[in-house]
Amino acid sequence: MTKKIRVLLVDDQYLIREGIASLLELADFIEVVGLATDGEDAIAKALKLKPHIILMDVRMPGMTGVEATAKIRQTLPHCEVIMLTTFDDEEYVLQALLAGACGYLMKDTPPQDLVQAIQLAHSGVYQLAPKVAGKLVGSLKQRTTFTKSDFQVAQVDVPLTERELEVLKLIANGKTNKGIARALNVTEGTVKNHVSNILTRLELRDRTQAAIYAVENGLS
Repeated sequence: MTKKIRVLLVDDQYLIREGIASLLELADFIEVVGLATDGEDAIAKALKLKPHIILMDVRMPGMTGVEATAKIRQTLPHCEVIMLTTFDDEEYVLQALLAGACGYLMKDTPPQDLVQAIQLAHSGVYQLAPKVAGKLVGSLKQRTTFTKSDFQVAQVDVPLTERELEVLKLIANGKTNKGIARALNVTEGTVKNHVSNILTRLELRDRTQAAIYAVENGLS
């Protein structure tokens, strides 16, 4: 990669911030451009430093990571936010994704996986920690109070192909592109094309909205 991925770390614990920064700087394509201590500090430094990726803690004193993520995504839509936390409660996950986070990972994620997650997020690939994905889908299936407007899901009736419906169902069940490719015996590249077509045809923003759409329409 010719240009480094600019990363901002947000965590209220000093040792966590410094430790993660040290690990990330071992990757030659990552540049840690700043460290923030809470949500308000994250917003100020994001506006000043213009990072490509923000690693954001969920629970911090004052403004939470979820609140900060929503504000940052409104003002810096091209800046992707990955939640990095110890909390895997489905409500936190859902709130973070609805705020615009592109991923939700745990702090026990192996360093090499975290580095890969940053690289993938920079390429537009959304990710959930494996134990989080199942909880999210389960939470969506149990919720009865949300509507399409809550998630800005387009109210359009656009038919999908049979294969695209298969892919949509697998997304709703928490499958990654690799898992979908394995289940359908196709390449990951083919899956990415199907996912892109699904999002475009249904006017959805990301895989989370696709999962919500599938649950709402009885496709999961």
